[in-house]
Formats: sequence, C-alpha cells, structure tokens
Amino acid sequence: GGALVANVLRNGSVLLQWAPPRPAAGLRGFALNCSWDGTYTRFPCDSVELGAACRDYLLPEAHGSVRYRLCLQPRYAPPRPPPPAQCVEFRVEPAAMRDIVVAMTAVGGSICVMLVFICLLVAYITENLMSPALAAPRRA
Repeated sequence: GGALVANVLRNGSVLLQWAPPRPAAGLRGFALNCSWDGTYTRFPCDSVELGAACRDYLLPEAHGSVRYRLCLQPRYAPPRPPPPAQCVEFRVEPAAMRDIVVAMTAVGGSICVMLVFICLLVAYITENLMSPALAAPRRA
C-alpha cells in the first residue's frame, strides 16, 4: 500500500496522510486504530472507519509527552484477504513546555536589557557626577 505519515502540527494536533493502496480495486475503506502509552498504562483509542476515497485524518488533540501508535488497515471486499496494517509511532512535544521556554527567553532578554541600562547609568553617574574635575578648586 501507500506510506502512512503523521504530521505533528504546532497546535498539538496530528494530521495523518497516506497514499492510495495498490491495487485499489475492491477497496471498501480503511480502519484506523490507535493506542497511546500513558504514565502507568496503555490506552486503546476508538476504532475509526474511513471511506475508500479518504487520504487524510486529523487527530485534533494529542496529549504531550505521550507515545502514540496509529495503524491504518485497508478494507477490501471479500474474498480478498486484508493486507497488513501500516503503523506509525510518534510523540507530541508538550505545548506547555514550549510556552515556558518562550516566556523564559523573553524574560531573560528583558532582564539583560535592563542590566545594560543600569550599567550605562552607573557609568554615566560615575564619570560625570563624581569626576574630580567638578570638585571646587582649592585656594592656597
């Protein structure tokens, strides 16, 4: 058959795409099965029946830091036996971790800018206000 590809999108959803199986004669549709490994146990997802013309499927909300396994099984009219299922495994990056990294980078950058301004201000004060040239001349 065709290759099954999982495209992990930025919003945490996953777009599954596949090419039509060869030969396509007698194809009745596809069965999509999935499972994912949680912290302590493995969870099966509900089976999804797809039409014969379908070439993609959107998994809207994938959990971060979880290993998914999705298998696509072509369904043919009898008496043809079904070919082996194509499977793909992937892991979605946790969105919260990505947001924390972006926030920490922004905060760290603004702290660096503030430190530069403080250093420049201290240098200006030291150079101009505490300079011996501004002290009153001594009279003898």
